[in-house]
Amino acid sequence: MSESGRRFLEHMSDVYVEAYGPTMEEAFKEAGLAIFDVISDTKGVKPELEREVYAEGFDMHSLLYNWLEQLLLFFELDGFLASDIKVHAIDRSGDVLRIRATVKGERYDPSRHKHGIGIKSVTYALMEIVEGDVKKVRFLLDI
Repeated sequence: MSESGRRFLEHMSDVYVEAYGPTMEEAFKEAGLAIFDVISDTKGVKPELEREVYAEGFDMHSLLYNWLEQLLLFFELDGFLASDIKVHAIDRSGDVLRIRATVKGERYDPSRHKHGIGIKSVTYALMEIVEGDVKKVRFLLDI
């Protein structure tokens, strides 16, 4: 499995996501896209607007949490729905991990975009970071 992707795992009450790729940047990209897949059907979202995204963490778990939270806030505060994400880098500087990415999409339009599931928050519950041959991240979204 050298490709990138994401899938939804079984969970009784929330949304459990696994995102993966050949690099951690690809896994984080897929994790970000999963957020927007839950919110709406992103197949028809046009990459008309572009935003730069930065997040920090003290370890990979906090970086993943802060990254996903930042993307969720884009939707909650600005109605921004992403269809494309390019993670430029995940870097360490001293004790701080940073992610830098470009996110493309458009404003949510209920007349064109199907409403999905509302996400209350990103959580640390069941969060995993797997750094094998295939990089994987798993996380739970509270709905």
